[in-house]
Formats: sequence, C-alpha cells, structure tokens
Amino acid sequence: MKKAIPIVIVIGMLGWALFDFIGSSTNEEVENDAMSGNSITSPLEEDTEEVVESDEVGLERGMIAPDFEVMTLNGEQVKLSDYRGERVLLNFWATWCPPCRAEMPDMQKLYEEEDVTILALNMTETENNVERVEEFIDELGLTFPVLMDETSDVMTSYKVQVYPTSYMIDSNGRIQYITLGAMNYDQMLQQMSKID
Repeated sequence: MKKAIPIVIVIGMLGWALFDFIGSSTNEEVENDAMSGNSITSPLEEDTEEVVESDEVGLERGMIAPDFEVMTLNGEQVKLSDYRGERVLLNFWATWCPPCRAEMPDMQKLYEEEDVTILALNMTETENNVERVEEFIDELGLTFPVLMDETSDVMTSYKVQVYPTSYMIDSNGRIQYITLGAMNYDQMLQQMSKID
C-alpha cells in the first residue's frame, strides 16, 4: 500500500502536466484562430504586413467593421457608423477584468491628447450590475463614450474571446489593427498614428 501512494502521485503529476500542455496549445490555437484566419497582433509585436483594403464587411484587417447599434451608459443610442470620418478605437472591456482596468487611464490620456474617438464597449451581460460600471467610470474619471452591450450581440459578432480586445478603425470605417490584451499609451499612439 505504501508503494502505491508515490505511484499515484507520479501518475497524477504526469496527468496534470499533459493536461496543462494540451490546454496551453489549445489556448494558443484559439488566439491564433480567433478571427478565422485574420492577422491578429498582440500589443508586443510589430505589425509590418500591409493592409489590403476591401469593401466587404468583416473582421479582417482592411475590411469594413461590422456596424452595430447600442445604448451608451448615458442612455443615448449610437451606431458605429455614426463615427464615419473619425479614427475610432473600439475597445471591448469589463469592470472585473484587471488588464481592462490597467489600460483605461492610457485610453483616457489618448482620448484627451489625440484626435481619436474612443468607444469603450462594456460587455454588460458579464457584469453584476450597471451600477458597478458607473462606479468604475467615476472612479477612473473616464470621459469617453461608454457603450453597453447588454445582450452580448456585439461581442458575439466581433468574436471577442480575450479581454480586452481592441479594433482600430480608420476614418473610412475599415479595421486597420486588432489587438488582444491590454495596451499602454505608447502602443495605442503608435498604432493610431498609422491610421488616417
């Protein structure tokens, strides 16, 4: 019996190592394939691929970003297409997401200092309540538009799987850059400076 305990422990450790290895491979595949073959760039990689513009609506770089209509936290109804003619940073976030919290002050700084529209789309269906979203906005002193995805329709149509996820959209409504995970001010500024 005493010999069986170490054997069980070793088998358990090997099983866990195998599970962890398979799980991490699957997560990498999900991140790489999340956009159905699109070029997704983490904020730490330099994106050197030329964007090929298209008149198709889709989630690939160069395609026209899918339109949506939602309410702001202030109760105003808006569409993404309302912002044609402006450079837009569309950010999917939630209050419970630490990387989302970390990048919000930098998004506010970008909003204040650069000619860019920030649309922070809260994944409202994942929140405990709307009051928490209001407290979060007040606590961080955010002044850019906060959109509420109350039914997760927009999150689903944009295939958001990683929080935060950001789409940088040019003034013609085309996606120019996609990032999974938090960005800092310099990364946001660098990518937005490439967009007309």
